[in-house]
Amino acid sequence: MAVARRGCRPWGSIFGLLALVLATATAWDVASLRCSFGSFCECDFWPDLPGLECDLAQHLAGQHLAKALVVKSLKAFVQDPAPSKPLVLSLHGWTGTGKSYVSSLLARYLFQGGLRSPHVHYFSPIIHFPHPSHTEQYKDLKSWVQGNLTACGRSLFLFDEMDKLPPGLMEVLQPFLGPSWVVYGTNYRKAIFIFISNTGGEQINQVALEAWRSRRDREEISLQDLEPAVSRAVLNNPRHGFWQSGIMEEHLLDAVVPFLPLQRHHVRHCVLNELAQLGLEPQEEVVQAVLDSTTYFPEDEQLFSSNGCKTVASRITFFL
Repeated sequence: MAVARRGCRPWGSIFGLLALVLATATAWDVASLRCSFGSFCECDFWPDLPGLECDLAQHLAGQHLAKALVVKSLKAFVQDPAPSKPLVLSLHGWTGTGKSYVSSLLARYLFQGGLRSPHVHYFSPIIHFPHPSHTEQYKDLKSWVQGNLTACGRSLFLFDEMDKLPPGLMEVLQPFLGPSWVVYGTNYRKAIFIFISNTGGEQINQVALEAWRSRRDREEISLQDLEPAVSRAVLNNPRHGFWQSGIMEEHLLDAVVPFLPLQRHHVRHCVLNELAQLGLEPQEEVVQAVLDSTTYFPEDEQLFSSNGCKTVASRITFFL
């Protein structure tokens, strides 16, 4: 889903727009000047947290906890001129609930180049670490991360599908994630690490289902209801990248971010968003066709979408 940077908040007048352009240009010139002196360089790190918050509010359906945790964590980290450690977030939940979407927004709203920034690094086990037998070779990841942090301390590292990584690989990242001034001669305290996995999704779904059955409002579900179960699921899963890595045992995660399963009205929200992105007016027959073709669980209640919003785009294309 395409996102226009700083396009979420409308300006009331042409003067406001001109002021924004002039302020941005001036700030960019100052940043460029500072970068010429090396140690002050923030690379193309140019956070737009109001834009991120606005985009999450408009487009991320049914995830009050994820929105709050991500925004709160980022605000505290970005506003700290000298953080004591990198920001480390672990995103958990069922497929199609918005984990990858939020990760892409972080790149777009934190770096001028967005996902194309040379300081945004994405890892997929299928692409980058496909052979478990090559784990020792893959541990060169430590040197690679070190090199990129030497080039730019303001770097974003995204690790997708953590439940498919070769066992033992993530242990090489442990020294980079904790509170320290320098590791391997590299200042790394301004980096951001995002880990994404489906592990814990079943536990999150069960809590959401029990809340619905007891007629608790979805927004009443708290982090305290979910975090212990998600953490246990990760620690007890030998296929998860954190398995025996020391990362969770040493409490190096700043936040475990749970993504709740999506209900029918959340999927409807995704359908309407996708139609808008395609420049199409809402077509109720298309919306209903997509909703009716989506599978739901549990079998009795038919409450949650089995694929979240993951297949919405392809289904819309089919029914148009």
